[in-house]
Amino acid sequence: MRILYLDLDTLRPDHLGCYGYHRNTSPNLDKICEDGVRFDNYYCSDAPCLPSRTALMTGKFGIHTGVVGHGGTAADMRLEGKSRGFKDAIAFGSLPAYLRYYGFKTISISPFAERHASWNFYAGFDEIHNTGKCGDELAEEVTPTVLKWLESEGQNDSWFLQVNYWDAHTPYRVPKDYDNPFVDSPIPEWITKEVLEEHKKLIGPHSVYEVNMYNDHESDQFPRQPGKIMNMEQMKKMFDGYDTGIRYMDEHVGKIIEYLKENELYEDTAIIISADHGENMGELGIYGEHATADHTTCRIPMIIKWPGCKKGHIDEGLHYNLDLAPTLADLIKGNNINSDRNFAFHIAPRIEKLKEDVPKQWDGQSYAGALYGEDSSRSELIISQCAHVCQRGVRFDDWMYIRTYHDGYHLFPKEMLFNIKKDPYEQNNVADQYRDVCKEAVYRLNNWHDEMMDTMIYDIDPLWTVMKEGGPFHANGNLPKYCKRLVETGREFAVPQLKVKHPKEFI
Repeated sequence: MRILYLDLDTLRPDHLGCYGYHRNTSPNLDKICEDGVRFDNYYCSDAPCLPSRTALMTGKFGIHTGVVGHGGTAADMRLEGKSRGFKDAIAFGSLPAYLRYYGFKTISISPFAERHASWNFYAGFDEIHNTGKCGDELAEEVTPTVLKWLESEGQNDSWFLQVNYWDAHTPYRVPKDYDNPFVDSPIPEWITKEVLEEHKKLIGPHSVYEVNMYNDHESDQFPRQPGKIMNMEQMKKMFDGYDTGIRYMDEHVGKIIEYLKENELYEDTAIIISADHGENMGELGIYGEHATADHTTCRIPMIIKWPGCKKGHIDEGLHYNLDLAPTLADLIKGNNINSDRNFAFHIAPRIEKLKEDVPKQWDGQSYAGALYGEDSSRSELIISQCAHVCQRGVRFDDWMYIRTYHDGYHLFPKEMLFNIKKDPYEQNNVADQYRDVCKEAVYRLNNWHDEMMDTMIYDIDPLWTVMKEGGPFHANGNLPKYCKRLVETGREFAVPQLKVKHPKEFI
């Protein structure tokens, strides 16, 4: 068994052809999807980058690991303290570590650990190839490392290879000499001139006035990304930049798939395609950022081509990214163990017990049956964001409920509710019209919170750690500077409202 995990940063599923996008962004990913299962309601439990990949690799919610933000206390894994043994829990309980117990060689080709100083991300990997630019690398700087490894060891059995591409992440860095494949292709129909005019009335980092978080600067190094969006030409430039990044990355995925096919490895290799989070591209008035606990930021692609699974199947169940660990555990059970590798870990006598005990530590729930057409959906999903805002969302039925604790200077109301079947781009907050749905969402959120607090040894919710340390990392300390910019750009109407909502940040 060989497993290739394509970890495609900042990739929205609805910007892929296989998910129905009108632009031809992903011909190679689409072909893989034809050979596997597409998951339509797959979400990261904790957004954005650092919390999401921590949840993925640990199989645990951020409220349990402590990692919910991008800085401060809540960017580090909780210390185990007195209960820690010779090795910590993640040495045995991470996804790659668990795969090693089954004899897999585990390899990561990614700069992620260095980008976020997330050294726990390395736990369980046999080989670590840091592509060296902290997430600023181009696909053309990643692919040679992947092909070199495949040429050297790809013919071996039992490996798990994580490959990390970043080209859909801002700033849009596709080389200048790469043509714009969408120059004659329209942007999504929902983004109209009228929508843009409404977004000009909104404030907050990554608004149409300041795509670069707190300013509208543009860079000759990244000519595909506008600094602001004041007209539909700039809007098209924004969408073209993002979609071109996806297409460019897809071409490099194609090179990997071509190698696998030429060397007769494709059919017997499991391929998993996913992302750490999506991207706001106008949703909630935000552009080019993964900044909220909503349908757009937290919904991610998941495509699994697994030997023997259904082909061309669509699963509509609700699943988390942290469900992948127990799912793989179920799928690989029964494989023969490579005893030589296990003894090399000096834990051979404990292997069977670890394989039984580790999944019990995970918050994830296996959806292995979904690969064969079975229903394995959760009843709801609770999603979190504490890096740009502090929010928790509840995804259930056709609803996306968002509860805001810190608005990240967007002036979001306490409660937002969207019917994502009718309004997938979250343009109409209907919380006031559907109070009963909001109450149902809060009931689900509270039940989840009670369960989370009851199933850990700690007594602190890290969301509140972020709040007590001054707010989300990307907002913390920036309010006076941002208010000055609001005055300079004719939006001084918002300054008194921000002072009321965040009085301590003006002291």
